[in-house]
Amino acid sequence: MTASFQSASGMDIKKINKNQIYRFIYKNKRTSKKEIADILNMSMPTVLQNIKSLVDEGLVEEVGAYKSTGGRKAKIIAPVVDARKALGLDITRNHVSIILVDLMGNICRHTRIVKPFRTDPSYFQELGALVDAFIEEGGASRDTLLGLGVSLPGIVDEINDTLAFSYAVQVRGFSLAEFRKNLPHPCYFINDANAAGLAEIRNLGNEGTVVYLSLSNSVGGAIFYDGKLYHGQNDRSGEFGHMQIIPDGKRCDCGKLGCLNAYCSALVLEEVKGSLKEFFDSLEIGDKECEAVWREYLDHLALIWDSLRMAFDCDIILGGCVGAYLENYLELLQKRAGQTDIFPGGGSYIKTCSYNYEASALGAALHYIDLFIEQVS
Repeated sequence: MTASFQSASGMDIKKINKNQIYRFIYKNKRTSKKEIADILNMSMPTVLQNIKSLVDEGLVEEVGAYKSTGGRKAKIIAPVVDARKALGLDITRNHVSIILVDLMGNICRHTRIVKPFRTDPSYFQELGALVDAFIEEGGASRDTLLGLGVSLPGIVDEINDTLAFSYAVQVRGFSLAEFRKNLPHPCYFINDANAAGLAEIRNLGNEGTVVYLSLSNSVGGAIFYDGKLYHGQNDRSGEFGHMQIIPDGKRCDCGKLGCLNAYCSALVLEEVKGSLKEFFDSLEIGDKECEAVWREYLDHLALIWDSLRMAFDCDIILGGCVGAYLENYLELLQKRAGQTDIFPGGGSYIKTCSYNYEASALGAALHYIDLFIEQVS
């Protein structure tokens, strides 16, 4: 009994050491065997043995040598970024996006296809065919694909395996099995705003408390506390689009009056010139109609970001389709936020997103990347 227990414990320790070494290489991107041994407080034989194993598995490689400090040049150890890849699929009311992501979270390939959402079987068959074609055309090896993360515009109920609510695509209690039947590889489903927020927080180093506000064709969001996604009691946290900002205001898709969604969705800006790009291009050259709509849009947006700041006392990242155009307006946005911030610091808490396209698909795909990193042993 004792020998068996000690043997199992020894095996666990070996797995833990290997995972620690791989995570260190992955996080630092460039390192040396000595640095690994020193910082992780491991013996050099342990480091050498695990590096050899990781090289044999194709997960790390030597990519050169550091400058000599008087003795033998230390080899540079780096992760093999394309050793594994993951797919991300973002489903919206009017289109689907597909991306291929490497182990470092880089988008290797992406495509966006106009495809209005339907609940009939042919839609899901076509969806599966699109993903298959994307894999084949991109030359990706199916053996190295970890899985397919799927971003959905609504509340994902993992326990009942359903898309519980989606006003964007007008479904309730829709079985996720309908997707799985036609999609290749293991699938993971996540709310679109949560997925985009996860991509953003990962880019920040998976730390801190932040609110992500998604300004797309519907408004949503995500709340992160110490780098962890806050789900709420019923997985419905971050539904900022359905917070009422105007009493007896415009009717929202959800049926309520005055929701933020009715005032700050991307559609509010798109309908002025036909597209967001045309709107912001026209705004840049001083189009009076766009300027008037923009001022009103910011008036409504300021109501929600000020409330979120008072509630959570943290940075607020503006993302989604609109967020992709806001970097050039950051100074204006922060100045506007500072006018109503009653605490020191002004409006510096307003941030713009790091990812200007396919953030939701990326966040969904990263589920499998992070899972792989955790399980290397």
